[in-house]
Amino acid sequence: MSANAKDQVERMLALVPYLRAREGIRVDDVAKDFGVKPAQIVKDLKVLWFCGLPNSVTGDMIDIDMDALDGEGVVRLSNADFLTRPLRLAPHEALALMVALRALRETAGQERDAVDRALAKLETAAGDVASRASAVDVHVDPVDAQTRAVVDSALRESKQLELTYYVPARDETTHRVVDPMRLIFSEGQVYLEAWCNRVDEVRMFRLDRITGAALLETPATPHAESHRVDLSRGIFQPDASDPLAVIELEPAARWVADYYPIDSQRELGGGRLQVSLRFRNERWLQRLILRLGGDARLVEPVLLSERVRRSAAEALKQYAS
Repeated sequence: MSANAKDQVERMLALVPYLRAREGIRVDDVAKDFGVKPAQIVKDLKVLWFCGLPNSVTGDMIDIDMDALDGEGVVRLSNADFLTRPLRLAPHEALALMVALRALRETAGQERDAVDRALAKLETAAGDVASRASAVDVHVDPVDAQTRAVVDSALRESKQLELTYYVPARDETTHRVVDPMRLIFSEGQVYLEAWCNRVDEVRMFRLDRITGAALLETPATPHAESHRVDLSRGIFQPDASDPLAVIELEPAARWVADYYPIDSQRELGGGRLQVSLRFRNERWLQRLILRLGGDARLVEPVLLSERVRRSAAEALKQYAS
């Protein structure tokens, strides 16, 4: 989902209760309150017109008076009473929500108490489902408590941070000043999204790789280019300067081309596929190839390919012993 689509979904979720409390409000006033153009609100309303509960048919969905919208420029919304009913979750929905809350807890910071209260209430209401949620391993690599506290303070107070950061792909430690934006939890890691004044771009910093963090007195400055990263493509979004890997995939491993950002691909025959993808962390690429087993062969970089072969051979020796 694109960033624009996500913004529209968030806006439409807020639009319904807003409009229910403001019968006959002008489109221009709605647009002003939501910080968008009137034409965007009209687009949102035309989507809402086809929204309702699962399995809804025409007549059961949210109704927008299009005549009033087109003729008078006012919004009249009806048939949305179901949104005021208490929410009832199916077991699988409750399970998914509890697992998500447990993951959210890792990045909640000062809001952690609120997350814990919501989770406790949900677990009480869910009964046996709660034990299934507890059995799901939400793995998060450990983060230094002092580092986390400093980062939380910077976000809360909108202050700049001075970071000492380890970059494993280059095996070097860097120093930089950043304007923190938000914390993100993904694939067992907590990341700080921030404007990096060293490169004048938005960057993601894994908290477990921050070896030093100091809260500065200077306020964090909003930058015109510091838009939040669209995470629909994942945390890692390759850059043209990143090294390129060439991998040959057997049919069972063709899913790699759909799951990871690919620069190019070429059919090799027999269902085999050659892909080129960029990477920043050699250990990540090595783990990927080893995880794919005999269904993948790293062609380039050659030196890394040799290390992967040696690692695979060592692993097989362990199984044989």
